[in-house]
Amino acid sequence: MNKSKNDLLPGTLEMLILRVLSLQATHGYGIAQRIQQVSDDVLRVEEGSLYPALQRLLLKGWVKAEWKTSESNRRARFYSLTAAGKKQLGVEAESFQRMIEAIAKVMQTA
Repeated sequence: MNKSKNDLLPGTLEMLILRVLSLQATHGYGIAQRIQQVSDDVLRVEEGSLYPALQRLLLKGWVKAEWKTSESNRRARFYSLTAAGKKQLGVEAESFQRMIEAIAKVMQTA
């Protein structure tokens, strides 16, 4: 099975969602758009991955959700980061950075 070059590494989607929500509360579509925009269209998050990840984050208490009216005057579920989510983002970002550094070392010396 070929993976496209824009597939996320396992475990990174939740971290990216937390990062987007650390900047501002937004709806699911806004989260996906922000990730795609900031990554210069390299990373794309499909609904089939995004909403289950958001549900997991809700269950863990790292995000909360409330219904509001979107910019297009439609009802949408807006997600925001909780204090526990902010703490978890720090843990995940640190772990991810260590992983990137370790991979870079292997790529440079192997």
